[in-house]
Amino acid sequence: MPSLLITNAVVVNEGRRFEADVLVQDGRIAAIGGDLQSRPVDRAIDAAGRLLLPGMIDDQVHFREPGVTYKADIESESRAAVAGGITSFMEMPNTKPPTLDAERLAAKYARAAEVSRANYGFYLGASNDNIEAIRTLRVGDACGVKVFMGASTGNMLVDDPKVLDAIFQDSPVLIATHCEDTPMILANEADYRARYGDDVPMAAHPLIRSEAACLKSSTLAVDLARQHDARLHVLHLTTARELALFSAGPVAGKRITVEVCAHHLYFDEGDYADKGALIKCNPAIKRAEDRAALLSAVTEDRIDVIATDHAPHTLEEKAGKYFQSPAGLPLVQDALPSLFTHVRAGKLTLEQLVHKTSHAVADCYHVKERGYIREGYWADLVLVDADAPFTRTRDQVLYKCGWSPFEGRELGATIVATLVNGELAYDNGQVNDVVRGRRLEFGPTR
Repeated sequence: MPSLLITNAVVVNEGRRFEADVLVQDGRIAAIGGDLQSRPVDRAIDAAGRLLLPGMIDDQVHFREPGVTYKADIESESRAAVAGGITSFMEMPNTKPPTLDAERLAAKYARAAEVSRANYGFYLGASNDNIEAIRTLRVGDACGVKVFMGASTGNMLVDDPKVLDAIFQDSPVLIATHCEDTPMILANEADYRARYGDDVPMAAHPLIRSEAACLKSSTLAVDLARQHDARLHVLHLTTARELALFSAGPVAGKRITVEVCAHHLYFDEGDYADKGALIKCNPAIKRAEDRAALLSAVTEDRIDVIATDHAPHTLEEKAGKYFQSPAGLPLVQDALPSLFTHVRAGKLTLEQLVHKTSHAVADCYHVKERGYIREGYWADLVLVDADAPFTRTRDQVLYKCGWSPFEGRELGATIVATLVNGELAYDNGQVNDVVRGRRLEFGPTR
């Protein structure tokens, strides 16, 4: 593996911002110093004062493989991810067939080893009838167990109280939950269908997938975790009211952690008029007051990590009416640049951004030797030009579905280059299709 030297960078890492050179050898960070330019290397990159960050670790993506690869796959979406400064991802189990046993997990790992440009981990899904597969997981087999405590497709909705109790009691790994109460949502859908027929406005989505439905389900998850002292991670929080369930402070001292997604920090209910189904997602984008509260909770360490919940659909699918249009947005290419919008507005510091997208994710999942710029760690790095905001256009989009919800919006910074295990996976607009990521390694979280 060729050696590489990044010079004249402004490193943002572990709460500090400092000028340094970074030497990469054998895929790892060999040295961080004030003057390493005399070291012989195969390639040198002059950062010219740009920011050097640890790559984003995205703990929630849906890459649609196997089974729904007409809209996305591991190869296409990992290419978009490295272009967006994401060096590692953790992929969800609601594929076709769903990832509910060790054999299907192994198949995903084998496929990612062949085609993924970024590092990878996969969740085992929970269902009403696979508790033994969960109990026999070993640390490192999966990044966590994904529990849909709200509406989902196929066999992925866990609504049996005895099964939920067993999962929280017996899971040997982190439990990650999607929290929405299905009966409440179904009742809301029936009410809106009675009022509007098939012409339910997209702006009704946060009222159908309501604050109350989120709060009821997330409260149940937190109660179960406390009862069993389980390691719980609540995914994609969307409401101010739910924040009271979680405590402020560092990840290291918590058994219950929580995530927010980049689009829930960027969009609010006022954007449905312009974006419509293009921002329809579950749980729903809600009020401006919720968005502001979520951003504040990030800065006070009540919310622990920022992710994407990347979930692409085709434009043809999104063009349907409310009940026909699927929920989910493509996000991995634009999430990190969108977060710099908050930095430019003075609502998030660079150090906080790095902590929530890299450090805290590594700590939350006990990811080994990643998430920090440290000597000896894998060289997962992203070079960012924070002085180069840009407007996203469709011709720049790398997702297989071919569109972005951020089209026409200015994003706060440009991703210049992305290193995955010391190799340039993305460089000035070009993805290096030779690079392959590695399987993430995890320590015990239970």
